[in-house]
Amino acid sequence: MTIVTRLLFAATIALAPAQAWAQDAAAPAVAEAPRATVVSFEGEEQLNTLAAEGTTVVFFYAAWCPNCRATIAELNARWAEVNPDLTVVIADYDKETALKGKFGVTYQDTFVLLDGQGNSVKSWNAGGVDGLNANSAV
Repeated sequence: MTIVTRLLFAATIALAPAQAWAQDAAAPAVAEAPRATVVSFEGEEQLNTLAAEGTTVVFFYAAWCPNCRATIAELNARWAEVNPDLTVVIADYDKETALKGKFGVTYQDTFVLLDGQGNSVKSWNAGGVDGLNANSAV
């Protein structure tokens, strides 16, 4: 596993709600509010499927990028504030050159909102949770 893959995996895990990993067996089951979903990019078929199911944003992340790391830290800290109907797909900025070309991405720390067919509707750089919510509002 390359360092970038490890970092992307760590970023994905960091963004996932902790409640999904561990539950106190003694605690009664309590219905939690729906939360946004984070997944790693696995291919265009995956993007198309996710986009057809609901609001999907691709985040082009580079492990070496200080802005990307700051964005991940903010998303982690404020994840409960992210639109619960949103799916965020983490794509490796350095590895996914074809995907960058398809969406016209030329800068890391870029978000791309997809339509129901998996096409780009709009893109923006940075903005954290507030930018993510504002730009992905449908």
